[in-house]
Amino acid sequence: MRTTISIDDRLGRRVRQRAAQLGLSVSAFIARTLDDALKRSPAAPERPFRLVTVKGDGVAPGVDLDRHGALLAAEDEARHGRDGR
Repeated sequence: MRTTISIDDRLGRRVRQRAAQLGLSVSAFIARTLDDALKRSPAAPERPFRLVTVKGDGVAPGVDLDRHGALLAAEDEARHGRDGR
């Protein structure tokens, strides 16, 4: 099949260079590249998710979300006690 495509000059130069490196004509290189792209299986669609939110007044007093390590430590202390038991 014969067709005409329009690509920008920079891409055209890169296509010609790569085709020459591989010892292919530009047409053969484009055909091979398109064939390879079409053989790839499409990525599985991401499953939609539902974001669950709660009402409230924002972050609890004394909580700094930029210091997530301290937040994790505080949660551990609240759950397991200060000495880890």
